[in-house]
Amino acid sequence: MQIIDTHTHLYLEQFKDDIDVVISRAISSGIDKFIFPAIDSSYIKKMKNLKMKYPSNIELMTGLHPVSVKEDFKKELDIVVKSLTDYNYVAIGEIGIDLYWDKSFLKQQQEVFEFQIRLAISNDLPIVIHCRDGFDEIFEILDAENCSKLRGIFHCFTGTLQQAKRAVNLGFLLGIGGVVTFKNGGIDKFINQIDIENIVLETDAPYLSPAPFRGKRNESSYITYVLRKLSELYETSETEIASLTTKNSKKIFNL
Repeated sequence: MQIIDTHTHLYLEQFKDDIDVVISRAISSGIDKFIFPAIDSSYIKKMKNLKMKYPSNIELMTGLHPVSVKEDFKKELDIVVKSLTDYNYVAIGEIGIDLYWDKSFLKQQQEVFEFQIRLAISNDLPIVIHCRDGFDEIFEILDAENCSKLRGIFHCFTGTLQQAKRAVNLGFLLGIGGVVTFKNGGIDKFINQIDIENIVLETDAPYLSPAPFRGKRNESSYITYVLRKLSELYETSETEIASLTTKNSKKIFNL
């Protein structure tokens, strides 16, 4: 059984003491590919170092995370543009809108999101969307772009059934992680109404650990708990869910 963790931050400080053990544990659990989303330029070196150590297991994205959109965002975007000329990235992400912590940079977040969407289209790459308290703003921008090349993943999808269907109709997959195992997560009530062909698996490690590890550090091996929950919800074997979501992941990232 092959599983791809389509969204994991194994390069962060939380893994500095045991990263090799964490990766080994994941591989032993059937997870043999890890996709690293970008945050900002300060993490590029750590991401590339791990990619060099595990070349066949790790793939990288480039991009500017909405929470990292500050006064110097144009400088950061220049780095993203340049990065595409000297490295083979599989996506632009994670990008989007985050209004949970701070709404003061909404205009800049919208500008950065639009810019990176167009960058992805011109480079024929998928985008990976970070959306927190920003579905309306994100859909408005996606509707305006209206390009057949625009595709990607709504990472850590936590919206409604209506929003899920809207995302799928726009040509996007839904990244499903630990939230689906939460008692009050919400998406477990309707996710089986979305065809499994529109789903990929993720952890968002070290964040959003699935039950029974909620509140603790998440890691890629815990994706098996997400798989188990989806197997229950879709009334389909774990092997079949793993096979279909891995196929979806390979297609969207061109692996």
